[in-house]
Amino acid sequence: MVIVDTHCHAGTNWFEPVEILLYQMERNAVDKAVLIQYWGMHHNQYLLDCVQRFPGRFGAVVSVDIARPDALDAVERLAKQEGVVGLRLKPTDRSPGADPLAIWRQAGALGLAVSCYTVNVDETGDPDFHRLAAAVPNTKIVLEHVAGVDIGHHHGNPGSVKSPYTGFKAALGLAQYPNIYMKFSGLGEYSQRRPRFAPEFGFDDVPPMLKMAHEAFGPRRMMWGSDFPPVAAREGYRNALRGPMDHGVFTTQEEKEWGFGKTALSVWKLA
Repeated sequence: MVIVDTHCHAGTNWFEPVEILLYQMERNAVDKAVLIQYWGMHHNQYLLDCVQRFPGRFGAVVSVDIARPDALDAVERLAKQEGVVGLRLKPTDRSPGADPLAIWRQAGALGLAVSCYTVNVDETGDPDFHRLAAAVPNTKIVLEHVAGVDIGHHHGNPGSVKSPYTGFKAALGLAQYPNIYMKFSGLGEYSQRRPRFAPEFGFDDVPPMLKMAHEAFGPRRMMWGSDFPPVAAREGYRNALRGPMDHGVFTTQEEKEWGFGKTALSVWKLA
């Protein structure tokens, strides 16, 4: 079974260098990873260097300043670089000029998938974003962080995900568009940590976000991503992999092979 980690950050100016990620991958039998440029950073050289230094291990999702008049040309130049497999955008990103969806269309035309930085479910559930998804059918869009269901952890605060999950259900409506995919990470992304640690890893109450995503998208449009290294502040790399894999949502070996590897290999062209 090939395992692909589709959501990792690496750098020298922030987070950790790629060698630390490689250590975690090797310890946990993760074969390949997608390096995601961190938000607001448009200098992509480190990611490109990582792809070249470790052939066959990484793909790079790059970022550009979409407000620049030469943004489309910048994307085209980056798409020609070895190992560039995607572009990172927010649901609210629009191009200046006559076609506000130009950069979204450009990504698809160049064979790049969009890793969509979902800040919250209000953005992914917004009808305007649903219209965008329908308008760019040739662009594969991968929703990060379970469609933004609980971004609170990324700001150091445990999130609260409670029924009836209205906003999340609206975001799951994106499953009607075949070009939309869902990333999921560890259960700690949306589950409250126990007040006291126990000898065995686990959460007392896991909201049904993974199950709901599975019902909407199915394993062939889902992909695992660790969210390394911020995951270290939650359950850690190994638990972020084993938690969803052993949670019982992916009921067969074939489903696991898609959710933890095959979907990613196809979307990010890593095979």
